[in-house]
Amino acid sequence: MLLKVVSVGDPVLRKKARLLTSEEIRSKTIQDLIAYMRDTMRDSPGVGLAAPQVGESLQLAVIEDKADYHKNLSEADLKARERKPVSFHVIINPEIELLTPSDIAFHEGCLSLPGFMAVVPRARKVRVTCLDEHGKPRTIEASGWYARILQHEIDHLQGRVYIDRMQSETFATLENYQRHQKK
Repeated sequence: MLLKVVSVGDPVLRKKARLLTSEEIRSKTIQDLIAYMRDTMRDSPGVGLAAPQVGESLQLAVIEDKADYHKNLSEADLKARERKPVSFHVIINPEIELLTPSDIAFHEGCLSLPGFMAVVPRARKVRVTCLDEHGKPRTIEASGWYARILQHEIDHLQGRVYIDRMQSETFATLENYQRHQKK
């Protein structure tokens, strides 16, 4: 089942999402939500989707960066972004530690702001402690594009969207980004 992705302006995107208990994580309701979020993310297509983006104020996000999504990027672009495929996984109740300064800037988009892009500075390396879809503790050390995805999705869980961090002069429609700014 595909879920409706809410757009910026919906209050759910601006509140800090609530933590999930281990019992809730294992419930059919949350397990179904994870499956529906995975399907919705893949259908969009996107590389991450946070529960607030589907109207659920929960500390839960799904992430996947398929190799198929890289086919229109040059080797130079992939190398500059340190972008590699990331297998599907779930992060629940994440806590993030930035291991480097937020000084790596690339264009980002968001399923909740369709049709727009902007340059967003992010940390190159992060450490995330969280629970997986079974409620088991997990630590993720990520760099490059994967670190960017984690930061973007965890921002959603804290009530932030990329426009809060963007370099405002770079904000553009997707059409104008492709015409004038794409590198």
